[in-house]
Amino acid sequence: MHFRGCTGNDNKLPRSYHSGDSGDALEFIQSIKKEFPTRPLYAVGYSLGANMLLKLLGELRENTLIEKAVAISPPMQLNACSDRMNQGFSRYYQHRLLGDLNRALEKKYDKHDMQKLLGIKREDVHKLKTFMEFDSAYTAPIHGFKSAQDYYTKSSSKQYLKFIKTPTLIIHAKDDPFMSQDVIPTEDELSSSIEFELTKKGGHVGFISGTIFKPEYWLEKRIVSYFLSN
Repeated sequence: MHFRGCTGNDNKLPRSYHSGDSGDALEFIQSIKKEFPTRPLYAVGYSLGANMLLKLLGELRENTLIEKAVAISPPMQLNACSDRMNQGFSRYYQHRLLGDLNRALEKKYDKHDMQKLLGIKREDVHKLKTFMEFDSAYTAPIHGFKSAQDYYTKSSSKQYLKFIKTPTLIIHAKDDPFMSQDVIPTEDELSSSIEFELTKKGGHVGFISGTIFKPEYWLEKRIVSYFLSN
C-alpha cells in the first residue's frame, strides 16, 4: 500500500498523509480480506509506514485481520525523531526529504487555495527548513491537529505498543541516523505479543551484512523467517 500521493499519481485533495494516518491502511486491509477471505494476511511496514502499522495494530488490539506483522525502523517517538533530524549529519537527510515534501506542497497551490487554508504564500513554502516547521505549517493544520506537537503526540506508536495483540516483530538499529535513543521502548512498554530486535548496526532500513563485494540482505530473510515461524 502506498500513502496518498506516493504512487506517482497526483493526490487531488489539499490533504496528504502523515505518520499516524492508519485509516487508509485499515480500509486497504479490509478490502484485501474481503477479496481473499480464506488467506492469512501478513503486514510489513518500513520507516514512517512502520510507525503507522504499529499504531493501527494497537488501535485494533484483538480485532485485527493481520496474522503477523513486521515493523522496520519505525519512528515510534515522533518528537524525538524531529529533533534528531535537525542535528549533525542527519540534517542532510532532512534537507533531501523536505525538498520533496515542499515541492509536493507547492503543487497543491495549483489546484487549491492553500494560502487560505494554511495562511502561508506559495513562495514561502521553500522557507520551511525543518520537519517541525513543515509539520507546523502544513501537516498539523491540514489534518486537523492543533499543532505539530499535538500531531507528534497523537501519532507516535510507542504509546500503542502495550495494546498490540498481533504477533509482531520490531527491528531497529542503534545507529539509525533518523532517531535518538528515546525511540527505543522499555520492556514495560512492549506487549507480550511483540518481539523487539535491536541491532548495533543497520542504519535506517538498512541491515545488510556480509562484505561490500558479497553483501547479504539479512533483513529480507529475517522477515520471511519470522512469518514462517510458529
